[in-house]
Amino acid sequence: MTQARETQICLAETPYYHCYVRCVRRAYLCGEDHSTGENYDHRKQWIASRLRYLSYIYAIDVCAYAVMSNHYHVVLHVDQTRAATWSDEEVVERWLQLYNGNLFVNRWLADPNALDNAELEKVKESVAEWRKRLCDISWFMRGVNETIARMANDEDDCKGRFWEGRFKSQALLDEAAVLSCMAYVDLNPVRAGMEKDLANSDFTSIQQRLYDYVKYKNNRNASEQKIVDRVNLQKGIQKDLDLDDQPEAPLMRFDGSSHTDIHTALPFTREDYFELVDVTGRIIKSGKRGYIASDIPSIVSQLGLNPDKWIDHIQNFGKSYAGCVGTVHKIQNYVKNFNRRWGKGVSTSAGVYQKQVIYV
Repeated sequence: MTQARETQICLAETPYYHCYVRCVRRAYLCGEDHSTGENYDHRKQWIASRLRYLSYIYAIDVCAYAVMSNHYHVVLHVDQTRAATWSDEEVVERWLQLYNGNLFVNRWLADPNALDNAELEKVKESVAEWRKRLCDISWFMRGVNETIARMANDEDDCKGRFWEGRFKSQALLDEAAVLSCMAYVDLNPVRAGMEKDLANSDFTSIQQRLYDYVKYKNNRNASEQKIVDRVNLQKGIQKDLDLDDQPEAPLMRFDGSSHTDIHTALPFTREDYFELVDVTGRIIKSGKRGYIASDIPSIVSQLGLNPDKWIDHIQNFGKSYAGCVGTVHKIQNYVKNFNRRWGKGVSTSAGVYQKQVIYV
């Protein structure tokens, strides 16, 4: 049974969420449509640019994303503290970049002294509501999906649904779940056999992060130059689509310091993450089954995950869990708090996490 949105997203439990949505009938509406011969790869740039643009406006960080031919994944982090620091004027400025205002707010912007107390109260109510929406994942995803659907329908001169539904989400309840989900998302093109390595994985956050890492290097190796060339091609598409002047937020930064608040940065280093995704992608691509656990970077063990289970964990991440991901204890607490009968993934979690106590 479909769960109500308010029972899927609870920021008191975690600020990190994995969201994904598929095209209607899983048709290749963002890639090459084999039935018609049409190629819609440019729509992948629509989605990637829209995610980064909305992240610039909302108090929501993009941790990872992968735009495929018939679906996309994104890992989001909600920063309510940031939204709380915005002045009323900044909230209104951000909101009006996306949506219309209202009579009272428009008059307030023109002349704050022209409003009486009752009208000012209406303005405050609007600002409070917009501030809340600017750190709401449902509004963020709506801002992506509705815009892309309208653009595609206008391009095809047709009407009807573009996405099969709003979006699905998973709560990422601990650092290990965030790491696992980001790797799963970034490796989507490799896992699906669509690309052979990270350098070729266009419209993914891992390629963008690698580009940001190597773009200022003078002496690049062949793989690094390939990354720069492929991202520059995407920038060309972005320019052709008149999206290059649109502001974009950077991807959520890494910081491996144990003193860093998980709400301000991802709790592992950029280099550890690069190594983990690269090694994992090579093992998955080669099709090895009898891999050696020592091949997996130590960051996996440091976050309490079993290296021997890592590859299966990433390959089956989308199938093994439903509404949430984390230790057995955290999944059980999450299920209990939302009055659900059970949480898919408890048995998987018990095998993936090391030295965990199963609470009953």
